[in-house]
Amino acid sequence: MTHPRPRPPRITGPRHFFAALRYSLAGARRIWTEDALRQEIIGGVVMVIVMSLLGASWTEFAAFGALFAILVAVEALNTALECVVDHLSPDWSEFARDAKDLGSLAVFCVLVAHGFLLSHVLWGAYSG
Repeated sequence: MTHPRPRPPRITGPRHFFAALRYSLAGARRIWTEDALRQEIIGGVVMVIVMSLLGASWTEFAAFGALFAILVAVEALNTALECVVDHLSPDWSEFARDAKDLGSLAVFCVLVAHGFLLSHVLWGAYSG
């Protein structure tokens, strides 16, 4: 029988900033193991190349950067949700399916926003 480990002491003050940075880097290492993130990065590189070829403005590139940061954040939250759901429901369950489907929808919505941005850039390149 394993005994629960005691909760570590709370980190406060300036040390909290560096602890949070370590946690974020650990999260980045974890999410890098996800195929979806690597595919989204490849898609992002392709989109930057296409936007460059179409003469996108700096504002459009800034919008892309913001959307891409949101995509990574939503993908990280989706992965966290999947980890918790897999822990709570190792076998198939309706709540697990629903939770994972909703997380997937959140990622899809951000991808659709990228599609709108690319459509805007295409429109600007070919309408004027």
